[in-house]
Amino acid sequence: MRHDWILDVLQDLCTYTSANGMADLAEHLADAKLIAAMEIATTKHEVDVTVHGQGGSGSDTAGFGRHQHA
Repeated sequence: MRHDWILDVLQDLCTYTSANGMADLAEHLADAKLIAAMEIATTKHEVDVTVHGQGGSGSDTAGFGRHQHA
């Protein structure tokens, strides 16, 4: 949730570049938006697993902190 804003920014940039004749950049930004969405989903899953204590040995507090402060 806290990283979702970047998807809006990438969409705005993609729209702007498409409307202003920067087709190659627009295509790369669309790819970046997909990559960002996948990474955000992965990050949410990792945080969820750690919060619910299913992260392997249960001692993954360093991973939990990394995702909370990233």
